[in-house]
Amino acid sequence: MTTGNCFLERISLRIFNYHLRRCLLLPLVIFLTALPGCTDDQIRFDRQELSIEGRDGRISIMAELARTPEQRERGLMFRDTLNDGEGMIFIFDHDQILAFWMKNTFVPLSIAFILYNGTIVEIFDMEPGNLNPVRSSRSVRYALEVPQNWFQRAGLGVGDRVDIEALR
Repeated sequence: MTTGNCFLERISLRIFNYHLRRCLLLPLVIFLTALPGCTDDQIRFDRQELSIEGRDGRISIMAELARTPEQRERGLMFRDTLNDGEGMIFIFDHDQILAFWMKNTFVPLSIAFILYNGTIVEIFDMEPGNLNPVRSSRSVRYALEVPQNWFQRAGLGVGDRVDIEALR
């Protein structure tokens, strides 16, 4: 009888240890992956001041640079705010028809489609969470996202030029 009880105690202890480790390990893993900088999908963006030549002179904007496919895919997703004078420029290697949507984007934006030489050819407004793509009507090299109506407030529009030399 003593041997049987000892056997049951060992089995019970193993089951207890298994469940204890499982109950402690899972919350620990969830906690660690939730910490900033602990996930593999942490995407960083370089920032650069861009100059745009408009009707009323030069306007500057501090833009995050989206050069890689991963950066372009993330874009401005999951941001709660975007201030006037800030934005993100999407940089592509060759001219193409571009399409953007607002999945997981919480800030209303305006997007300018820009030719290889920096000329703004189209500006569209985009609403948070809208999954309908906004497409350029012609091949372009760049797209600049800013707070909605910022181009208008800054006195900028179609035909104005972004100094893209610094992006090359």
